[in-house]
Amino acid sequence: MVGVQALDIPRRFGDAQATYFAPLRKRQKGTLMKFFIGLTRLSLGLVAAALAAACASQPQLGSIPQGPASSTASQTMPNHARTVNPAVSFKFKTINNNTDPTFNQLLGINDDRTISGYYGSGAIGHPNKGYIVVPPYGQSNFTSENFPGSAQTQVTCINNGGSTGGFWIDNAGVNRGFIDWNGVFTSYAFPLFKPSAVTQILGLNDYGVAVGFYTDARGVNHGFEYNRATFSFQEVKPPGGTNVTASAINDNGDIVGFYTSSSQVVGFLEKGGTFTTFSYPESPVTDPFGVNDKDDIVGSYAGASSTTHGFLLTDVTGTPKFRTIDDPNGIGTTVINGINSHVSMVGFYVDSTGNTDGMLITRNI
Repeated sequence: MVGVQALDIPRRFGDAQATYFAPLRKRQKGTLMKFFIGLTRLSLGLVAAALAAACASQPQLGSIPQGPASSTASQTMPNHARTVNPAVSFKFKTINNNTDPTFNQLLGINDDRTISGYYGSGAIGHPNKGYIVVPPYGQSNFTSENFPGSAQTQVTCINNGGSTGGFWIDNAGVNRGFIDWNGVFTSYAFPLFKPSAVTQILGLNDYGVAVGFYTDARGVNHGFEYNRATFSFQEVKPPGGTNVTASAINDNGDIVGFYTSSSQVVGFLEKGGTFTTFSYPESPVTDPFGVNDKDDIVGSYAGASSTTHGFLLTDVTGTPKFRTIDDPNGIGTTVINGINSHVSMVGFYVDSTGNTDGMLITRNI
């Protein structure tokens, strides 16, 4: 029997039809959302042309973003970056829950290659429904994972113990975060003193420390870190940053996320209390969504002509290396959300028919 606890601590996400990719239109206005439900609303004209190209997986140099001035607790990514090993290539596998093959997003993956995600765009007749799926990722390998009594659920993260986190939406469109720890669901709505109508948990490590964001009455996002064992809550505040989303945490306690800086959306890594900021070269929007224990970081960036591309960033505090990774069936519509210690990655893309498909990426060396 599934246990349920309700803590008036956290909640997040926009409306019942907003999901992971609520996408570039909102982000250009300064609203940062990690999980975009409306990705299928993106213009697909660019996809037809892109599909004629081969799979793009190209190395790029790191850059220093035009962000706030650095302080003792903040630094920009070094600019002595080098390219990645071109001999390393990737193979791609589309994974969809056929209950709704028109919309799937894979959002987290652990070291056992168990994946968390959801199907359904959030539109009428297509509610978000969470799941976990294990190898070999056939239809019989899916298990439903939904907050009890929810109208919609997204499972955004899974740790190595199989515990999950995410957010759920009630019939009134209110977003609350949740953690399913050993079969017991707990709901969260932050901040404690005045819970918001939007709280989302986006990352969860093996020690029960979660990260995410809540949205205040002004529509501004605030990143947070929450320890379920000690009930401790604290905001994640990059120096000079506004509209902050904390999107992932590893077992070392290192946190990645993104925030608005001037006219850009830039990524950050918080490690040992020091923030390192980074952005994909010449991109106005860099959204990191996942991090492993080696601080390999994955996410997406905005390209030319309203395209979206996945990226892998390694050695961010040393000799940083960016690599663009696009699914060959979704070049220009690819988002990478999660990464494990084996550098297996998950995310989604929009195909030539306009469907959003779940995606697993593994190294092919």
